Amino acid sequence: MAGKDVRIIGVPLDFGADRRGVDMGPSAIRYAGLAERLMRIGHRVTDLGNLPVPVPESRLPLDPHLKYRDEIARVCRRLARTVERVLAEGAFPVVLGGDHSLAMGTVAGILRRRARPGLLWLDAHGDFNTPETSPSGNIHGMPVTAITGRGPAALNAIMGGRFVDLARVAYVGVRTLDRQEAARLRASPAHVFSMHEIDRYGLREVMARALEVVTAGTDAVHLSFDIDVVDPLYAPGSGTPFSGGLTEREAHLALELVAEADVLTSLEMVEVNPILDVQNRTGALAADLIASALGARII
Repeated sequence: MAGKDVRIIGVPLDFGADRRGVDMGPSAIRYAGLAERLMRIGHRVTDLGNLPVPVPESRLPLDPHLKYRDEIARVCRRLARTVERVLAEGAFPVVLGGDHSLAMGTVAGILRRRARPGLLWLDAHGDFNTPETSPSGNIHGMPVTAITGRGPAALNAIMGGRFVDLARVAYVGVRTLDRQEAARLRASPAHVFSMHEIDRYGLREVMARALEVVTAGTDAVHLSFDIDVVDPLYAPGSGTPFSGGLTEREAHLALELVAEADVLTSLEMVEVNPILDVQNRTGALAADLIASALGARII
């Protein structure tokens, strides 16, 4: 993999979830040595700092079915402009979250520069809820609906009229879905490779299938990585821990296979929560996983 011009963008967004703490995720990943790790494998790295984000204590969740929708929309629009600018300069955006609602901003920026991106979504969850199906009203469980134009108008508007084709979305590592969310995904053209498929076919085969989905007829590939796809035994710093996830080595292998394919054009790492972590173990894992996606090897 040739050296890239990497631009790090921190998004300390903490409005999309009930558990506080993911606003400190970008700092935890940086503190673990992300920039130095990427420079050691030959990339040029510029850290653009954090986007300004208000704190939830200064706002009220006016709509219980779409909590903090206006605050999230403003941050996502700012992020979209930043990602668009980074791509226009020929650089590679690495977005650090923050909760997963920020993916709407990242992908909105990509869609301003690319017409047919593929979306590789590594996550324990489907993030395919709507205000009607979500039991919590938390928007970090809804970004894929907006990204693909199937969300409520308030979230779809973030995308600026450009959406990802759901047939070009590949989930990997899903293991917990809300009932109605699961039904909507089954009826959709999205490709869902759950932990069942990983257990049945093996991670290498699943990643090969997922990469085929996101590269067929696309002009970009975005990786959205929620740290809760990793089992909490290895990534305790997550607000939504569910056992039975990827091992640390499986997570690295998945991203090493992405790097070997050499198709990635952007990535984001989200939902690292230092409040729940143990000695920044999850922040360090997140930094190492980003390095794996960008070409780090054991030998």
